[in-house]
Order: sequence, then structure tokens, then C-alpha cells
Amino acid sequence: MRAELRYQRLLVANRGEIATRVIEAARGLGLSTVAVYSDADRNAPYLGLADVAVPIGPSLAAGSYLSPSALIAAAKLTSATAVHPGYGFLSESAFFARACAEAGLVFVGPPAPVIEKMSRKSEGRRIAEKAGLRVLPAVEDTNDDELVASVVSQVGFPALIKAVAGGGGKAMHLVADETELRSALASARREAEGAFGDGAVMVERFVEHGRHIEVQVAADEAGNVVHLFERDCSVQRRHQKVIEEAPAPSIDRSLRERLLVDAVRLASSVGYINLGTVEFLVADETAYFLEMNTRLQVEHRVTEAVTGLDLVRLQLEVAQGLPLGFTQAEVVCEAHAIEVRVYAEDPEAGFLPQAGTPSFVRLSRHALVDASINEGHAVTTFYDPMLAKIIVAGPSREAARERLVRALDESAIFGLRTNLGFCRRLVASQGFAEGAIDVNTLDRGQLPASQAEATVALAVAGHILAGRGHDSPLGSSDGWRLSGPSAPVMLRFGAEGGEHVVVVDDAMGTVGCGEHVFAFEVLEGSESWLRCSIDGSVGLFHFVAGRASVTIGYRGSTYGFELWRPTAVASPTGLGGDLISAPMPGVVLELSAKAGASVHEAEVLAVLESMKMEFPLRAPRDAIVAGVYVTEGDHVELDALLIRLESSDALEHTEEGT
Repeated sequence: MRAELRYQRLLVANRGEIATRVIEAARGLGLSTVAVYSDADRNAPYLGLADVAVPIGPSLAAGSYLSPSALIAAAKLTSATAVHPGYGFLSESAFFARACAEAGLVFVGPPAPVIEKMSRKSEGRRIAEKAGLRVLPAVEDTNDDELVASVVSQVGFPALIKAVAGGGGKAMHLVADETELRSALASARREAEGAFGDGAVMVERFVEHGRHIEVQVAADEAGNVVHLFERDCSVQRRHQKVIEEAPAPSIDRSLRERLLVDAVRLASSVGYINLGTVEFLVADETAYFLEMNTRLQVEHRVTEAVTGLDLVRLQLEVAQGLPLGFTQAEVVCEAHAIEVRVYAEDPEAGFLPQAGTPSFVRLSRHALVDASINEGHAVTTFYDPMLAKIIVAGPSREAARERLVRALDESAIFGLRTNLGFCRRLVASQGFAEGAIDVNTLDRGQLPASQAEATVALAVAGHILAGRGHDSPLGSSDGWRLSGPSAPVMLRFGAEGGEHVVVVDDAMGTVGCGEHVFAFEVLEGSESWLRCSIDGSVGLFHFVAGRASVTIGYRGSTYGFELWRPTAVASPTGLGGDLISAPMPGVVLELSAKAGASVHEAEVLAVLESMKMEFPLRAPRDAIVAGVYVTEGDHVELDALLIRLESSDALEHTEEGT
């Protein structure tokens, strides 16, 4: 770096894999780096990558990563002269960008006035319309009475509530009719305030079968604006992206050209500088402008894979006052790339966020992986649940898809529920292979876990534990005999609340699981993985085994088995009736249930907050509240008992019996 450039030391105002990505790019340019951390991140892996790491406040983001004063004080303390906000937190805060400039710090991003115009969805819509882009009907934030009336008269239902500031699917609520609108507005405002420090919302018409297409743009201070092609981000759940790819497989050449031209025209019209993303919703070959993200995005890696550009490096260079260094004609798309986001969440329970401490982490060595997850490092509920990104590229979409399936097969995380197995099933599905998934597909239905895969995992567990008896062969459970081939070994496993019998016959090369008898051969392996041929199909299995238990990772999913020890099973609470438990760890934000009160089916009894999102807990039927075991503000763990309900009939019967 030349001495006359604007900054030499960069503070990264973010955390996790985002901070890791920015720090690595900065080091590649010879910059000194400063990492910041909250109390929850004091042992986070990314801290060791920076030259300096400083604390900035409590675990709650409002007092640390969302505190401009704490971040600027950290920059002053460490003599940093520039700040990269990452993507998320304060990356689209005009207030933070302006505060950095006033403190004499270079803000790696667009100027504060541009952020102010474009990062607020309402203002961005007006500018886009003026530039000739089409938009969906929407109403801006006012008081509740006026907003509800405007939604009913101008937007209609179903409608989508969005935070005016920020993105990433946070504070977005789909509303089916007017009866849901007021409570959803209250939740969206709270979530927006917690995630972005701004509780303003807008309500937009909801499109059922749209596709989410976004265009990456780059601009320098000399007024050069180019597009870096588009991405398809249609694979989403709860309005948050799961899979992104470039180029978009679902649009024709003429629509692609319109999107690219519109994005460049919009960025030019506002004097944009640095990198940003213009997002569109495509329905029936019509493209509607959604918003402009005045920051880099999580999915920038797929654009890098198809263009050969380092977008974080480009951000840092533009912030130094350097030109882009290339023209539009020199930007070419020469491959197809796909990215999967790995989240701490439970797909089988509506993608509810999870927390815990991973005991085993293996991520593919045949893919580009951005991650900040280590064995033994706790994943908390304070921040976004994304753990890693797995990115692959190939000469065609199908080649990239096949490589991604392999990369997910090679990955495993134990000790923490994740969406890894779900992503593997999704990428391998016919719908994804055909490009037939829209923004609401995942919310309409699930891809259930395969029972066949669970049976194969059980067979491998049997093979592993069959030979894990006593040290002496004479006391072993592996069927060893003094003369002759090994005898078959029968094992009983407990898993999924039931008993499973496995018969391992090394002499015959088979493993039997109930009615299934597999031809079984270990091809290669180590103390933590095996590559096996099972009925001629080769699979990779990660495992952690003890003398009487084994955890298997197969095709991204995790299966735990224990040698069966029959015991009487009782309710963990010893209570009857309907037990309302915590579906994920979090904080009791609201508690409306009161002991002795009558409640109706679907009535909200409590609201949990986890990873910056709210989750209402509803009554499964008309009932009486028989017990409340928490108070507002309590931190609760997964499956913690919150509320017990009794039917009115059961309560009357009890009273008659007394």
C-alpha cells in the first residue's frame, strides 16, 4: 500500500465469519486490522486473525455491535483510521457513517447521504420510481390506525411487513388478513429496533410465486458505475436466504439485460460509491424493484466465483480513493456458482433458531468455506444463527450442483442442531435441480428427513460398535472366536425414542437392520470417518464413538445411537395436560398466560425472542392455564417448561373428585 493512501489500520465493526472475511481481505492488502468483540464473543475464533482485538460491551448487540459510540471509541483507542462495517449490524446506518466521518475515520461504504436515501426502503422506492423502475404497491410507516387503514385500502392481503431500515429478512412478517395486522406490526417494530436500531416499518403487497433476483453493482469516486451480473436468491425460509447462485438460472436474456441496466441506472442516479446490491422480485417476467442494500451482502462470494473479482478488496480500494480498475466490458461471467448458508436451526421444527456448543465440526475441503464455528465454542442466541457458508463453482449449473452435494456430504456438525442435512436434501432434490423453487416454496412445505438414510446410519453405527467391547478378544462383543470366522453380533440401540436391533455379520459382510440386510464393506477410514460401500452405494460417514454410543454424520444429517438399556419412561415433569415448552433457547419477551385463566385455541400465550426474531407460542386448543413456570425477561433453554394447560373437562372432573 502507498503511504499517500487514506488509511493503514482498519477496524472491522462486525463479528463471526463476516469479520473473518474482511480481516483476511485487509491483510491481503497489507493493512493492519482491529477486531472488536462483545462479552459473548470473548473467545470467538475470528479474534485471533486480527492484529489487535478490543472489547466493546455486553452480549446484547444494542450495547456493543449496534453502538456507534463504542465502535468509534475502539477505533480511537487502537489508532484505527478506517472502519469496515461488514454486512449487517450498522452497515446500512447513515448515522454511523456520518459519525465515522465526523470522527475523522474513513467509512468503507457509500457516503452517509446516499445510505440515508437508499437504505430506507420507503425513500429507495421513490427514487427507483423516478428512475423508471417498477415497484409493488406499498404504504409507509405512520401510526397504527392510519397504517392499517392504508393497507386495507391500498395494498390488500396477503401483505408483507418490512423494516424500513436494514435487511436480511429481519422484522419481516407475512400477514394473511386484517385481524393479524396490528400484532404483527408490533412484533416487526420491536424486531427492527433490536436488529437495526430503527423501529420504522412499511407494508408491501405480497407476491406468492415470485423469484428474488439481485444485481451487484460497483462504483468509484470518479463516477464509474458497473454491474457484476446478477444472483438468484429465491431459496428462502421465513424471508431469509438459504441458497444463492449466480448467474440466475430462471430468467431469459432480455429480462437479464433489463435488470442489469436498471440497477446501473439507479446507482448512477444517486451518485453511488463503493459496492451495493439492487434487489428485484420477478413475477411473470415482470421485475419489481424491492430495495437497494447499501452494503456488501453475505452472498457476494458467488459473484466472486463467476467474475474472478475480490469484492471485499474492491471495497477497500474504492474507500482508499482508487478507481475500479476495469470497465463494464471487462467484467465477464464465466462459470456457475452456488452458496449454501449453514444455520443453527431446526428445520423439522419450523427452522427455529438453536443454540449450543458444537462438539465436532468438519466442513468440506473441496469447497470454499467461510465459517466462524469451532468445536467447544458456544453458539448463543444473541446474534444471527448463521454459522458458515459453503460455496462451489463449476462450468455449468449442474456441475456446480453436483459439487455442492459432495461438499455437503463431506460436512458434519455434532452437538448443535443445524440445517446442514436439510440443505443437502434440498440441493439434491428434483425441484432445485430443475430451478423450480420460488421465494415461498420452503414456507409452503418441508423436505422430510429420509428414513432410508437413518437406516443406513444405523447400519454403520452397528458396525462401529460391534467391535468396541473389552480390550481382550475373549471379552469382546465383536463375535471373535478362537477358531473359525467371527460369529454374528446382535446389538440393540436406543434412538428416536425406540429400540432398534442390528445384526453385524463380518464373515458374510452384512449388516441387518430389521427387515433390511445390507451388503457392507469398509473401503477406507480413520478414527473419525469411514467410507463404506452399502449395497454397492458408496457413502462417507463421520462419527464419534464411545464404548456404548455413537454419533453418525451422513449426508449432512446427524444421528445418535446408544446401546439399549430398557428403562421406564415417564413425563419429565410428572404433569399431565398440554405442556408448552420452549421450542428453542431464548428470552421470554411477553407472557400473557395467567394461572386459572381460560384461553382459546391459537391464542398467544407467550412470545420468545431468539437471535433477533420473535416467536409466538399459541394454545393448541381451548383450555385452562393450570400453571405458569416463567416470568417476562427469563432466559430459558431448549425444551424448558413454560406453561401447563388443562382442558376444562379435566379440571371439572378433578374438582368433582375432590
